Amino acid sequence: MTGPKTNERPGTRATLRGYHMSASKARVVLNLIRGEDVKSAAEILAGTTREAAGVIAKVLASAVANAVNNDSMDADELFVSAAYADEGITMKRFTPRARGRAGQIRKRACHITVVVSRLDEDRLELLRVARSAQAAASRSRRVATSRRRDEPAPVAQYEASVDIEENEIVDPANEVETVASESADEMVNEEAVGETNEDETVSADATEETK
Repeated sequence: MTGPKTNERPGTRATLRGYHMSASKARVVLNLIRGEDVKSAAEILAGTTREAAGVIAKVLASAVANAVNNDSMDADELFVSAAYADEGITMKRFTPRARGRAGQIRKRACHITVVVSRLDEDRLELLRVARSAQAAASRSRRVATSRRRDEPAPVAQYEASVDIEENEIVDPANEVETVASESADEMVNEEAVGETNEDETVSADATEETK
């Protein structure tokens, strides 16, 4: 026995008729969200780069709005129970080709339908547990981030860093003057040592002559 027909499936639906796109291109995106909850389906469509993703996202939002306003359902308890695209009208155009022939151009269209239904109790319970765990993890990350931001910097570490930075600062002019003074002192010492050696040599010669 075959399943229910597409127009007989239970749930709240929204349909976009006559959109200028081939049904095969729309089906590629519809296959991504079929069976997903409404929140996950919206996230998947937001991260899909195909042109059909934006259109299908609007159809999904319309189906959710119909379920909330017309059937008094909760939007957090809905999932995509069915999503399909049917062939629409095909406009035929022609373009000139070689040797007087004409090439045919087919401008496709499709009808996009999205059906949302309420999750069963088991899946709904699992979804609630997953969302509560995700919310707790997000809350803990926010608290940890705020605590790290509010903690003051250690005083000892700050003072040590300031001392290091002050010691590392060197004035180039003072450094040049210090090097010049050191070289001058060395030259004076060398001259004094040379004069002392000459005096000692002269005194030694005088002593030998006296003897």
